[in-house]
Amino acid sequence: KDPLDNLGRLRDEMMRAVRLVVDSGIHYKRWTREQAIAYMLENTGMGEGDVTAEIERYFVNPGQALAYKAGMLKILALREKARKELGDRFTLGAFHDQVLSHGALPLSLLERVIDDWIAKTKAG
Repeated sequence: KDPLDNLGRLRDEMMRAVRLVVDSGIHYKRWTREQAIAYMLENTGMGEGDVTAEIERYFVNPGQALAYKAGMLKILALREKARKELGDRFTLGAFHDQVLSHGALPLSLLERVIDDWIAKTKAG
């Protein structure tokens, strides 16, 4: 595989990690707006305008930035659960269809959707 194939995925993971640090810095360590902007500028490839907009959103919505990583981790856990329970019947495309076809859902409801899909797939 070409190492560049993973570049977008790695960039997105880095952004999620930076968001965790910034949200915690703002709301736990009481970082100033300028400290948060500086950290995000130093650790992402984002421009100052985009960084400023994100930081302002994080100041008024504590924990919102954490949702990106929490959602990613939950979806990965559900994917692994489905892969283990379905074995050879698991396909990544079908899993993605289940995750995406129901629109935006709270993670607890998404888990029910995936559990139902696993049960139906097992039943044939």
